[in-house]
Amino acid sequence: MKNRQGKYPEAIEFYEKSLEIGRKTLPEDDASLASTYSNIGQVYKNMGEYSKALEFYEKSLKIKEISLPPTHPELAISYSNIGQVYKNMG
Repeated sequence: MKNRQGKYPEAIEFYEKSLEIGRKTLPEDDASLASTYSNIGQVYKNMGEYSKALEFYEKSLKIKEISLPPTHPELAISYSNIGQVYKNMG
């Protein structure tokens, strides 16, 4: 919600709190962590901070590659997100 409202610092703060809790309670390759990493990447992409976006999108992809079957649609979404960042970087 904060991301859609343009309140990017607040969005990152909430996602990072979620990530902190998730890291304490879930296996490090849990798919829900991948979702949070992806959400943080999206916020950084929206802010124009492409190197940070790429960092978080790649963390998300790494987890998805471990936890999901190779033909899962979430992998395609991750590859697309990373491709969009590279496109924006020029």
